[in-house]
Amino acid sequence: MSSPNDRDGLTRRPATESDRALLYRLYATTREAELSQLSWTEEQKELFVRQQFHAQDTYYHQQCPHAAYDVIEFHGEPVGRLYVDVRPEGVQLMEITLLPEFRGRGLGTALIHEVIAQADSLALPVRLFVESWNPAQRLYARLGFVFVEDNGPYQLLARPFTP
Repeated sequence: MSSPNDRDGLTRRPATESDRALLYRLYATTREAELSQLSWTEEQKELFVRQQFHAQDTYYHQQCPHAAYDVIEFHGEPVGRLYVDVRPEGVQLMEITLLPEFRGRGLGTALIHEVIAQADSLALPVRLFVESWNPAQRLYARLGFVFVEDNGPYQLLARPFTP
């Protein structure tokens, strides 16, 4: 049995069509708090989340066709997604989501360190968008990300290249 802080079993692999249900489930977990505030039926919430997931997925693949769309596995079990796009102006951390039961174990931090190492090897900054209310802001600040600009409900953060 692995300990809660064991990161040795953390791997990534390209997402495939057979991962669609997992990717949807991961996306749905990111909308739970927001949807819990609405008086919609469960069916209405499900339809909304499916439409939003499809819209996000379509947008990402159209705008970032060369990005790495990876499934995160922990000891062989799919537990998250990590989407990264390497661009001339920087490495874009598009998406990192773990299933709720795998959050708070340092897995996300380990993955972000991998993205930072990749960017540093290319002498590029890492950029990401995050909602202003998202508690992950504290993690990003600890990892050296700084506020760049407001972009609607999102904030653009960047971690400069550090040789």
